[in-house]
Amino acid sequence: MTTSPVTVVVHIHAKDGQQALVRSELEKLIPITLAEAGCLGYDLHVDNADDKHFVFYETWESEELLEAHSKAPHLAAFGAATKDAVERFSLDKMTRIAPATE
Repeated sequence: MTTSPVTVVVHIHAKDGQQALVRSELEKLIPITLAEAGCLGYDLHVDNADDKHFVFYETWESEELLEAHSKAPHLAAFGAATKDAVERFSLDKMTRIAPATE
């Protein structure tokens, strides 16, 4: 079992005219996900130059707990609610090398 924290950066690009729907559905995920086992951080951002581009910056205690999150019913509900509203989606898993400050 992997026990080192995992950082995830997720990019979601809404289709033209769908950004309000996508944002609303993304915001619904926050309190539910923050209550999940292993969630250390779940920060939603919107691009200042493109309001259709959203980024989640997530930190999880382990790969296993991240995997459990990926199978959660609220993520399936998000997918169903936005299936025709999302243009692109990408997910990058990362490992922190060093803290931002010493």
